Amino acid sequence: MPNTPTILDVYQAQQNLEGIIRPTPLLQHPLLSAETGLELYVKHENHNPTGAFKIRGGLNLVQSLSKEERLRGVITASTGNHGQSIAFACQRSNIPCTVFVPIGNNPEKNSAMRAYGAKVVEYGRDFDEARERIEEISEQRGLRYIHSANEPKLIAGVGTYALEIFKELDDISTILVPIGGGSGASGLVTVRQGLKAKTRIIGVQSERADAFARSWRGSQRVMGAKADTFAEGIATRVTFDLTFNILKQELDDVITLSEKDLKEGVRLSLRTTHNLAEGAGAASLIAALKHRDQLRKGKVVAVMSGGNIDTITLRKILREE
Repeated sequence: MPNTPTILDVYQAQQNLEGIIRPTPLLQHPLLSAETGLELYVKHENHNPTGAFKIRGGLNLVQSLSKEERLRGVITASTGNHGQSIAFACQRSNIPCTVFVPIGNNPEKNSAMRAYGAKVVEYGRDFDEARERIEEISEQRGLRYIHSANEPKLIAGVGTYALEIFKELDDISTILVPIGGGSGASGLVTVRQGLKAKTRIIGVQSERADAFARSWRGSQRVMGAKADTFAEGIATRVTFDLTFNILKQELDDVITLSEKDLKEGVRLSLRTTHNLAEGAGAASLIAALKHRDQLRKGKVVAVMSGGNIDTITLRKILREE
């Protein structure tokens, strides 16, 4: 298993990203505060160049590739945000990039990856089938396989948003963060541990893709039969070694949400922050609203991890209001 990253790795990643990624806003929104009754701040990772937090990890990891790996090219699996981050980073360095996505994946994320120069291949019923196919073929093709979670430099890169949060805000009681593969939450707990902060970090998942939640709560890791949530950023059926081992030890709690909740989160974000959030990106906001009675003491941060919802899905959600 890869080495567990430390806060020193996150500080190094911050230096690597200097001049490429600007700190994202950490904002209070009066309408959101009024609706939740919380001292609530939103970390707007949706304001990154690719519209999601993943870009931090992609840039940090791709900078570390060897000359040989750069010449051969890279391959990865994604539902979109991780793929965009790798494609963006590879385009900057003229590195060939292939991204496998599930059949029927968010078409606008597919288009964005292609715009960043990636070859996009649709395969399998979900992210995990696309990932499993890559793991079969990457070695025979001689490509550097970039896993979306089991990569220390990826976790260190995304952890830079946690440094920004803790630098800007003191005495944070709770941070809510969506969990798919777990890199974003792993970055947070790594920084929290390194700074010796007392902040509680709570993961948020979909009830229809809750393999992590069930594994974290239980004594054994489990695999889901399916991950049929519209929130593709958290649509995973399995847990991953590196991130799960970090979060099993360091995460404080995990919340699961229904599809109805997640859709309301998208509407809540538009209504109270005027930000477009995808299902995963809105998960922490709606979790704060639903669990506000347990969060009333102290400052709460909700990580808006991404805003790359496709137009068709957004129209459906808004029609249901």
